[in-house]
Amino acid sequence: MTDASQIAVDVRDAVKRYGDFTALQKISLSIRDNEFFTLLGPSGCGKTTLLRMIAGFEDVSEGGIFLYGEEIENLPPHQRPVNTVFQNYALFPHMTILDNVGFGLEMRGASKSEARRRAGEMLDLVQLSQFASRKPAQLSGGQQQRVALARALAPSPKVLLLDEPLSALDLKLRKAMQIELKHIQRETGITFIFVTHDQEEALTMSDRIAVMSAGRMQQLGAPQDIYEAPRNMFVADFIGETNLLEVSVDAIEAGRATCHLGGGHELTCNAVDEVKRGARVHMSIRPERLFLSEHPTESESLKGTIVENIFIGTDITTIIDLAEGPNFTVRTSNSDRGTKRIFEPGAQAYVNMEHGAARLLVD
Repeated sequence: MTDASQIAVDVRDAVKRYGDFTALQKISLSIRDNEFFTLLGPSGCGKTTLLRMIAGFEDVSEGGIFLYGEEIENLPPHQRPVNTVFQNYALFPHMTILDNVGFGLEMRGASKSEARRRAGEMLDLVQLSQFASRKPAQLSGGQQQRVALARALAPSPKVLLLDEPLSALDLKLRKAMQIELKHIQRETGITFIFVTHDQEEALTMSDRIAVMSAGRMQQLGAPQDIYEAPRNMFVADFIGETNLLEVSVDAIEAGRATCHLGGGHELTCNAVDEVKRGARVHMSIRPERLFLSEHPTESESLKGTIVENIFIGTDITTIIDLAEGPNFTVRTSNSDRGTKRIFEPGAQAYVNMEHGAARLLVD
């Protein structure tokens, strides 16, 4: 149970309407103080709308938003102790980096010397002190992103909102900045609320993730819980890669469900309270929780024919066709090639799964 004083942002049954269209439908969540919290979902799911409501750029149609216990609905954006980093860094091209970072502080009433001192501290934090006298055009995209971050942190906001700030960066730089952002969040102790459509980005940085779709929150939890125990088909399919199988629940006994996949194939897995005997639902099995062998093992084993091997650098993805049943995707790390056989297309093999790999979903 989290103490109320530890809640930075409390969203209570928030609804956002644009005319007849409802963009957000009764969203409720509590974001903890000093937490790296991520709103994750595809384009149009409502995550940026929610962020803008917290910032004050969008009104709340129903419900309320509280910051450290105080309702902020009637506060204009400039009076809220939050700051925002956007996709477009919006740096002033004619100003030096130091002046860009200090500009907002001067607008808030700080003296020029105080603004420059604080701006220098922020440039130290993002490791750009040596570029203080340069103009934005003289910096790389990643460096400009860090300047925008320093500028947003300079007024010491209680909450920092980040709207897909890494989306314009190339893959390698984006991965480096993910680690850098998490480091800065821990060092400053400021609550970060991060918006992204990138699942790996969310898993890498977040303390907790709210997965959103069509204006609703689908699941809220720690990255490992979201990945290993997706609640429904959308979350299982959106977060990482999975084998998504339609099954019928034939029996439930002692907390275990026996499920039929078609073609005479059966699997057992942990039962789910919301799923009853006779239900037709979906099952999720992550490819890395499966392995191939020449013979059945003591774990769940299903026989099939190898269709294709796909080399993807760190892993090999194998497609295996179960006779009169579904196809399975199995992922094998390249580091295991010396201990695990790679079956060629056309070969017969058994798909075996780790204990607890199969999970029933609440559709």
